[in-house]
Amino acid sequence: MSYVGPDSHPPRPPRRFRGGRPLAVALAVLVPGGLAGYLIWDSASESDSGKPARTLPSASRSEQGSPSKPSADASRSGKPGASAKPSKSKPADDDPKPSADPTAGGRPAASGPLKGKVVVVDPGHNPGNFKHTAEINRQVNIGTNSKECDTTGTSTNNGYTEARFTLDLAHRLRDLLHRQGATVRLTHNADRPFGPCVDERARIGNEARADAVISLHADGSAVGNRGFHVILPASVKGGAADTSAIVGPSRDLGERIAGKFLSATKSAPSNYVGDGTGLDVRRDLGGLNLSKVPKVFIECGNMRDPKDEALLTSGPWRQKAAQGLSDGIESFLRG
Repeated sequence: MSYVGPDSHPPRPPRRFRGGRPLAVALAVLVPGGLAGYLIWDSASESDSGKPARTLPSASRSEQGSPSKPSADASRSGKPGASAKPSKSKPADDDPKPSADPTAGGRPAASGPLKGKVVVVDPGHNPGNFKHTAEINRQVNIGTNSKECDTTGTSTNNGYTEARFTLDLAHRLRDLLHRQGATVRLTHNADRPFGPCVDERARIGNEARADAVISLHADGSAVGNRGFHVILPASVKGGAADTSAIVGPSRDLGERIAGKFLSATKSAPSNYVGDGTGLDVRRDLGGLNLSKVPKVFIECGNMRDPKDEALLTSGPWRQKAAQGLSDGIESFLRG
């Protein structure tokens, strides 16, 4: 999704990511004039992941919006979205085995530093959304106004869909958090025909009393627009929306995730959103507006840029991305 529409709010001046010594080094080059040093796209050296390539049957699109895709909860611009068709010919090294339990990963959490913590992982969009356009186009209340229930999401030009990407990344992240002792709930596991709607995604995190929620996405912007950005909730109060209690902790969560993601993937912060900080503040996303617990979104890269596509379609890179997300969440939860 790209966030260049009229509702985009620039983040506060860049702050130090709290990710440890590697992040201190990384952030040092994020000041104006130094970001170019981090435009190192690490797609050629990902054999260190240790996670073998695997295959998941082709799914469909994701759920937010960008200049190249219509957005339900997160339309990032007013431009019409490009149609993303599921690929049946492109193999991908996705996680082939969704858990039998769509909420808790199918097994109890192990002992570890995050024992007792609840993390909700929200894979953006649902592969089945393509077949349920009427259902996902219906309006739902996001507190301050109404938006579509969900969207199909975007895809690469070769047909690798955002929904497929986010589900695979969610499985990898879930497994890493389990190893740290966390209880992990997924908002869906491609185990329902479509959705959930954006208001239900927020409700799942609230009802779980989650200590942290992360919504996973990939953008669909123009070629040449590259990098990741983390979306933070703006201060919103109106109707069912009141983010006053979560703005501060969500920013803390987002800054830690951004720093750790940069450190793990060597992917630079977005060169088209967030003024080089990797952070963006939004007030028009129901998933954030309706949340009562700390929550952020992440756009892991731009699926429509060939260089970013090479990363997003790489299993080893996605494992690095999952590790960065896990490290950021752990840092936040451990204080």
